[in-house]
Amino acid sequence: MYGSGEFPATRLRRLRRAPWLRALVAEHHLRVEDLIWPVFVVEGKNQRIPVKGLPGVERFSIDVLVKEARTAAKLGIPALALFPVTEPKKKTADGREAWNKRNLICRAIAEVKSAVPETGLIADVALDPYTSHGHDGVLGSDGDVANDATVACLVKQARVLAEAGCDILAPSDMMDGRVGAIRAALPDVPILAYSAKYASAFYGPFREAVGSKSNLGKADKRSYQMNPANGAEALREVALDLAEGADMVMVKPGLLYLDVIARVREACAVPVFAYHVSGEYAMLKAAAAAGMLDEQAALYETMLAFKRAGAAAILTYAARGLAEKLA
Repeated sequence: MYGSGEFPATRLRRLRRAPWLRALVAEHHLRVEDLIWPVFVVEGKNQRIPVKGLPGVERFSIDVLVKEARTAAKLGIPALALFPVTEPKKKTADGREAWNKRNLICRAIAEVKSAVPETGLIADVALDPYTSHGHDGVLGSDGDVANDATVACLVKQARVLAEAGCDILAPSDMMDGRVGAIRAALPDVPILAYSAKYASAFYGPFREAVGSKSNLGKADKRSYQMNPANGAEALREVALDLAEGADMVMVKPGLLYLDVIARVREACAVPVFAYHVSGEYAMLKAAAAAGMLDEQAALYETMLAFKRAGAAAILTYAARGLAEKLA
């Protein structure tokens, strides 16, 4: 470590002297291809509705979504994750609108896929956008979500999404056995399982965006989403989903669970995705708006943290803005 009379011989700062040198020896890089853009879809024409609590995020009607998808493709964003804002009159206790072949999300998938076939489309398999109570499944007589009855509904939902042209099915409901049931019904469609989805306080703006917050009320999802106190349990969830046929796995939220991303990546050889969730995004935006940090620098550093932890791809509401900077 020490040279002849010189202290010290090992000087790590030598590789930090210039931008080109820092870039040359960087261990991780953020690319546009690493980003997935979550997008909210509403009924109507020529609709661009700002989402309360998510600055810079809008709900798009399908015609506007198609235009936005074309722009995203030109920027190099490889995939969009689509989330429907279901009209209240179409919400029921069993969420049957989820398997209506002509529902909002199925029409959006079909039209975007027709207009921009090179863009991958990801759709959640879960009932919360469609239930009158805001839960991810149907309720049993005890008032809790009934696991097996919900799985049967999720299979029907997965079928119509696949028929509409969805490229990747993303079960986000956290029911036991749902990946296996969907895989048995649809052996050829890639599955991105929300394997480690935590019962987080950071989903608030998302629930506001899709209109499920008021339906859920003061209820919570702790009987099926994971306890934030648990890390090892995530490895069990991942192992089960992979055994049932998942092709990729998700950790959600992402930023607060970088340790989980790293542990999952170390434990399995499949791609691990991270979701930079609405509350995490909103915190950065609020801090930037208050002049407390540089928004673009903070976003870029956040994305690098996901990559460093082992994420193959990142769902983030900042995808389009980041893509413009990276292009």
